[in-house]
Amino acid sequence: MRYRDKDLPVGERVEDLLGRMTLEEKAGLLFHTIVTPGTDGSLVEDPAAAPAAPARTMIDGLAMNHFNVLGSAGPRQMAQWHNRLQEAAENTRLGIPVSLSTDPRHAFTDNPGTAMLAGAFSRWPESLGLAAVGDPALVRQYADTVRREYLAVGLRVALHPQLDLATEPRWSRISGTFGEDAGLTSRLVAAYIEGLRGPGDGLGPDSVAAMVKHFPGGGPQKDGEDPHFPYGREQVYPGGHFDYHMRPFRAAIAAGATQMMPYYGMPVGTEHEEVGFGFNRGIITGLLREKLGFDGIVCADWAVLNDHPVMGEPHVARAWGVEHLTPAERLSKALHAGVDQFGGEHCPELVLELVGSGQLAESRVDASARRLLAEKFRLGLFDERRYVDPDAAEEIVGRVDFRAAGASAQRRSLTLLKTGPLPLSGRPRLYLEGVDAAAAAPYAQLVTDPADADLAVLRLGTPFEPRPGRFEAFFHAGRLDFPEHRLKEILGLLDTVPTIVAIHLERPAVIPEIADRSAALLAVYGADDTALLDVVFGRSRPEGRLPFQLPRSMREVEAGHPDTPQESTDPLFPFGHGLRYPNP
Repeated sequence: MRYRDKDLPVGERVEDLLGRMTLEEKAGLLFHTIVTPGTDGSLVEDPAAAPAAPARTMIDGLAMNHFNVLGSAGPRQMAQWHNRLQEAAENTRLGIPVSLSTDPRHAFTDNPGTAMLAGAFSRWPESLGLAAVGDPALVRQYADTVRREYLAVGLRVALHPQLDLATEPRWSRISGTFGEDAGLTSRLVAAYIEGLRGPGDGLGPDSVAAMVKHFPGGGPQKDGEDPHFPYGREQVYPGGHFDYHMRPFRAAIAAGATQMMPYYGMPVGTEHEEVGFGFNRGIITGLLREKLGFDGIVCADWAVLNDHPVMGEPHVARAWGVEHLTPAERLSKALHAGVDQFGGEHCPELVLELVGSGQLAESRVDASARRLLAEKFRLGLFDERRYVDPDAAEEIVGRVDFRAAGASAQRRSLTLLKTGPLPLSGRPRLYLEGVDAAAAAPYAQLVTDPADADLAVLRLGTPFEPRPGRFEAFFHAGRLDFPEHRLKEILGLLDTVPTIVAIHLERPAVIPEIADRSAALLAVYGADDTALLDVVFGRSRPEGRLPFQLPRSMREVEAGHPDTPQESTDPLFPFGHGLRYPNP
């Protein structure tokens, strides 16, 4: 079988394998759903414990071999689990290897729909923190570390970077972006893709493929609502900046991105059809493929075909603009729009139905299958990279130097908005809120009453409006200012004792009173307490600059254009603001 000969060109291997495949096997390639590892390294066999269906069922019964990993286990156990998946795939008729993808898992976000806590992996700031530093070399180092740790456990497709621009401050997914500036994002994405790719000019056995998202830019959400949910399905461009949001994707293509994910949203009030981007032929074929010249894999975002349960709750398919179509009709529209693969779905029988009824040509299935198979060959999955070494996984994941690099990046990313008494010296009497006392004990004398303190350190999160659903509650959206009762509590502390406020900016918070009455103010984008205290006490120097404006009021936010960057003429703090400690 020529496709097993690694000395042959990838194109020849693909054509040989494609010629041997049944329609059922081709159809299985087009689906990329969720699996979860057994914490002991075993395959999850119980259908009730599997997020979609047991992996073995999908490999053997549905001819699937692309999976998105939800959850985690120890590095050794993840590697063992990966190898068991590959063994199951190798025992199928053609032995097509499994490709495993993951959302980001190297930072502080814990949202099963967008990212996972770092766990055993090295912990870095969120993408916003990397943008705050603004150093392509740091981004390349980060992505290279991600690549090494992913490879160790068999993760070969990164469902990142997220290149959406944070031009609508209320949007819940800003923490995964590089901020609101297209130029900064474009500069950093090339380094990100290079780091994931590793040595060489193209994908190889030591690469992780980047699935860049969300084309053509998911930031301009109407009222800042997210299109995971029906009320957030509209993307709007009242400022006329549609092309501005595409700039980072042009940079990603130029940098060699091989996979692209369109978002759920539907463009409203533009020249394009008002259907979700994954169903939108003008966007995917006309714009992405023909105008921008992208010939890689296009994977629809998760669950656009079928209604589905999430965390035990029913959710409708994110088929915005085509809700009236059946799942098979949605699939047909997406394939004819230019999609190759469907995330979060495991229904290849719909492909068989469409081909059998003459609504879909098998040659169209072949076109997507070629792209998907070629990526597996380039990544070495048919050859030396099918299996991983559990001993090496245990040694590599969370390695001391990787953790140290992440810890350094956390410190560098902190943004000093207001200096006040910083950096501190000596051992002041310190009152804490939101900071672990055990972490702070080596730095200061701790007191439990602010009236007894010389200073206070207060850690805050960005305000949001809690949402009712279990899954929906993970998406922090809505107002960006603190409710009156909470603001009164915060200002009460600030008026009692000089207070250093550190606010975690997952979105651009509205904090004019806090900025005015704090003794010092720091923006944080993912940093542990020790990193924060090292900066507060001058053991590390903050280098960050704001990757977006901080608005002065909610009235200003609500009056803004969701697609327009740096819109305020009088922000509380401008884009790029960041103070420096005096030289020692």
